[in-house]
Amino acid sequence: MGLEKRSVAIIGAGVSGLAACKHLLERGCRPVVFEAGDAVGGVWPSAMEGTRLQAPRHMYRYSDFPWPDSVTEMFPNQRQVADYLHAYARRFDVLDCVRLGHRVTGMEYVGVAEEEVAAWDEWAGCGEAFGSGDGEWRLTVADAEGHIEVHTVDFVILCTGRFSNCPNIPKFPPGRGPEAFDGKVIHSMDYSKMGSEKAKEMIKDKCVTVVGYGNSALDIANECANINGMEKPCTMVVRTKQWIIPNFYAWGINISNFYLTRFAELLIHKPGEGFLLSILATVLTPLVLQHVSILYNS
Repeated sequence: MGLEKRSVAIIGAGVSGLAACKHLLERGCRPVVFEAGDAVGGVWPSAMEGTRLQAPRHMYRYSDFPWPDSVTEMFPNQRQVADYLHAYARRFDVLDCVRLGHRVTGMEYVGVAEEEVAAWDEWAGCGEAFGSGDGEWRLTVADAEGHIEVHTVDFVILCTGRFSNCPNIPKFPPGRGPEAFDGKVIHSMDYSKMGSEKAKEMIKDKCVTVVGYGNSALDIANECANINGMEKPCTMVVRTKQWIIPNFYAWGINISNFYLTRFAELLIHKPGEGFLLSILATVLTPLVLQHVSILYNS
């Protein structure tokens, strides 16, 4: 059975989900893309206004879809990235496959006994994506109004990413969590969803403490600094030290080309690597040492 005869569901309409749908359409398959949010582009449509790309724009783009000429900044902002992703989806007719406001709440593989699945050494017993055709995926999907639908497909592609609307909130001992704090506690995800104007109004003239040191933490701390200045300085509570890597060059080459591209996979030894990959990792070891040396000296 050709791919055009298969039913495929993609969960998530972010960067990866859009690309997966585009490539399936080119191969004759018409997938359905379930997106819990109200726009394509993953976290970018709802990201904070001051958020920018951390990588230069030429390293954050689809290989078959260049940035528009109107975007000249080295690090495009939130609106520019969101527009770029939407333009990609529109250009390759991906939008017609996307069902916005539809969250997948359950997924199970049916048609094959659990004992048989447990005995498989490889997926489907043969390592093939669609297997023998005996089994199928059953998805439970809730729309924006809470209505439940059940969809059955041959294959599922998970493109939920690491920022898929699931706040990472630590567990606190009883009586020592947010309820013990005499102030407002909000997760960065909810902060972003408030919208720029409401968020800025909330933190204006407030003493703000940001817990964490990830992308969102730095964006919020920067926004607090711009709004409140030195009058109400923002405090960051960081558990693990992290490096903020400057724009360094090694032997005339930007070091981001070594660790932000697929080339980085050749720099380190990996389990199960073959003879050629092992030789390459050994030969390229000086690049790793140079990278570490630059970070250490910085």
